[in-house]
Amino acid sequence: MKSVLTRAIAMALAVCVSSVAVAAQPAKGPRTKDGKPDLNGIWQALNSANYDLEPHAARAAMALVPGQFVPVPAPQVVALGAVGSVPGGLGVVDGDAIPYTPAALAKKKENQKNWLELDPEVKCYLPGVPRATYMPYPFQIFQSNSQTFIAYEYAGAVRNIYMKDPGPPPADSWMGQSVGKWDGDTLVVEVTGFNDQTWFDRAGNHHSDKLKVTERYTQRGPDHLWYEATIEDPETFTRAWKIAMPLYRRVEPNAQLMQFKCVEFVEELMYGHLRKKPATEGAPPPAKK
Repeated sequence: MKSVLTRAIAMALAVCVSSVAVAAQPAKGPRTKDGKPDLNGIWQALNSANYDLEPHAARAAMALVPGQFVPVPAPQVVALGAVGSVPGGLGVVDGDAIPYTPAALAKKKENQKNWLELDPEVKCYLPGVPRATYMPYPFQIFQSNSQTFIAYEYAGAVRNIYMKDPGPPPADSWMGQSVGKWDGDTLVVEVTGFNDQTWFDRAGNHHSDKLKVTERYTQRGPDHLWYEATIEDPETFTRAWKIAMPLYRRVEPNAQLMQFKCVEFVEELMYGHLRKKPATEGAPPPAKK
């Protein structure tokens, strides 16, 4: 019995040592001339986090109204059919649930109820951090020995990641101020100086202007990164919480960021009512079946 127990302990120790050794291995992928993981390239998240960070079932639409038996799509989106539906998702929040204060949770539910009018994405406002990372658009990282810059396809958003702390943010903004450093083979980026206008997703998850986001970009292979973001906001959440997901490199030979400066695409939505003759006036009636 003693020998069996000894062998079991030895095997357990071997597994632990092996796990530590694997964790201590350097990142697997290209490196820059100064030996850091090379994050240059076009990356994209492939998940449903932009719909809802938390686990969620598929449903008919983001905007729902009470129906006779179950909620149904709101009149403004019913014509979209399946195009306007929401795919299910396993969630990317560590622990599944976002730890809201009671007041902040009530605001989240109000946001969700009025998604069509309130979601900043609908009006093409800048997405903020971390939402810019997992929207359904690619982004490009430009990395040198002294500078790191991220360009996003959505709305032409950009971030300059200062590798030397320039001091407190001069003003609150949609994308905040990003300050980076290397922790071994992981790029750690601390983002502060946000306004309170961005959301985390289409489900109405929100924050205040006290938001602080700490991102970690870790090379896991030649064509994928592991992304983590720790969220802190004492006005909105009872504790810090974290999201995590893989990011994948776009490897097609002609990979590039396309132009999606969507401000002009929402001019009719936001300012069409100011026309002398709104575009909806005189429109032909819907086609009959």
